Amino acid sequence: MAEKLRQERALNDIELEQALAKKSLDRNMFWRLLPLLQQVWGKVTAVILLETLLVGVIFIRPWFLREVIDHGFLQSAQGVILNTPLLVWMSIGMGLSWIVRFGVSGLSQYLSGSAAVHILNSLRVQVFAHLQQLSMRYFDQTKAGRIISRADRDIDALEPLLIQGPPELLSALLRFVVASVALWIISPKLLLALASIVPVLFAATWLFKRISEKNWAKVAEARARFTAHLVETVSGVRIIKQTVIEDDNATRYRALLHDFNTTLIKGNLRSSWFLPLTQVLSTVGMAFLLATGSLGIVEHEMTVGQIAQSLFYVQLFLGPLQELNDLFERYSTGASSAQRIFLLLDTEPEIIDPATPQLPAVRGHVAFNKVHFKYNPQAPGYVIQDLSLEIPAGQVLAIVGPTGHGKSTIVQLLTRFYEVNAGEVLVDGVNVKDYEQSSLRRKVGLVLQDNVLFSGTVLENLRLAAPQASDAELIHAVKELGADEILERLPQGYATQVGPLGAFLSHGQRQLVCIVRAYLANPAILVLDEATSAVDLQTERKIQTAFRRLCEGRTAIIIAHRLSTIRDADAIAVIRDGQVVEKGSHGQLIALDGHYSGLYKAYQEASETTLAA
Repeated sequence: MAEKLRQERALNDIELEQALAKKSLDRNMFWRLLPLLQQVWGKVTAVILLETLLVGVIFIRPWFLREVIDHGFLQSAQGVILNTPLLVWMSIGMGLSWIVRFGVSGLSQYLSGSAAVHILNSLRVQVFAHLQQLSMRYFDQTKAGRIISRADRDIDALEPLLIQGPPELLSALLRFVVASVALWIISPKLLLALASIVPVLFAATWLFKRISEKNWAKVAEARARFTAHLVETVSGVRIIKQTVIEDDNATRYRALLHDFNTTLIKGNLRSSWFLPLTQVLSTVGMAFLLATGSLGIVEHEMTVGQIAQSLFYVQLFLGPLQELNDLFERYSTGASSAQRIFLLLDTEPEIIDPATPQLPAVRGHVAFNKVHFKYNPQAPGYVIQDLSLEIPAGQVLAIVGPTGHGKSTIVQLLTRFYEVNAGEVLVDGVNVKDYEQSSLRRKVGLVLQDNVLFSGTVLENLRLAAPQASDAELIHAVKELGADEILERLPQGYATQVGPLGAFLSHGQRQLVCIVRAYLANPAILVLDEATSAVDLQTERKIQTAFRRLCEGRTAIIIAHRLSTIRDADAIAVIRDGQVVEKGSHGQLIALDGHYSGLYKAYQEASETTLAA
């Protein structure tokens, strides 16, 4: 679907994400966010009870004020005197109400905050686990920066919504309801005076919500774009510096920031009318109440203390309505991020495990039967076309051919990073589709041209393949492969930090670590894809020695441009245009004087030219 849309016109990033998920962005996030609260239902219930208590404490304070106004000053023969006992008790009550309010509010914030942190961490783990399950095609078509934005920034954007949002919304609703009841008890006329502004306010709130949701969706998308560009810049900083495009790259980043700022400002302009409107309506409502209250005093239906009390209730009645601006803005921001998070979670892996996976004995026999494959289903031609190739268990097969003719794609199909369009790939007589992916990939070890090491020491990277191995066992494996001479010369030996993606090591050092890691994994099938390119001759000899030891007793597939490294292979297959055009030993193919012979002669001429220079 994504490829089809891409051919018709250029997709923007969010459209591509929707195409990969095979569904549209879900605008209604309330029912998707609500289930997240189930895992912390106990704390949510406690917060509800505390907020209810807090509202009760807030509403008792105006009663203290009314009692002081109506009964705190007594008329006597000597004039007006203070009702000292009442004033003392009312003062104590007011002080206690503030103490209780601060204590209950702090406890409520703590419980809601810890609940939200639990939810966010759980969501982070869920997103991270889901990302690891997605197929390679998703990562081919989605920018790394956007993926990071989903798993990090978008989840962070949910924090204000989930931490402060629920208790503040609950408090606002309770205050609104209780204030309405209190005003009705004092005088129904007071409530009716205020109620006249409510329909206008609700209509404005609905309109504001619609505008705000759309605005914040655009803001979140603009933010994701400049975040993605930042991540790509960090990842490709060497190329940027090498090609001297820092200024152009910075200009593009400024343009993305300008687009974000413009979107943010336009959004604020479209929704900035809501807060002033609520203030005007509140003023109108207050005027209606004072007019109604004045008539009530004149007609002896209300006391001055009741009017003073009702003024506090008016603030409690109108306050939540004025807070809707912040609450809806927070909800819109969080909902916009949640839409993208759930769109990611709704994206299904392209490749899934069978319901009943096969578990055959591990031998290492590989066969490709009439395989057809193309990365883009809408493309006119195939990358791999009617390819048939058999590799008996224990055989070392070398694959050669021009760049871009499908050599590395064969590896991607063997490990089932992609599905064949037609034909089948068999491992030990079983179609790779019938294997559990993790089981299949444990049988196939990869050493690639650009292997990845993870931050940590050399030993920590080796332990990824053998988690239970001791340091001594890991070092013994290094020595068995003859890699100890180079790795022990590192600044801290095996305790040397390799840096992000292995950046602190040379290319050859990284390759040796990866070869030892593959050896420790003990796969039945070993794939070496351009593993000796871009290394010096001395390091290459070390790698070749490690290769020979590594290939003993297992099926090996070697893809290489340096044809000198594959002459000793049991068989050599020549790939052109996604097909096997020749297969045999080095001597047989030289005698055939075909494609391989031409490649080998060109390689020899290039080598002689290099040595002469």
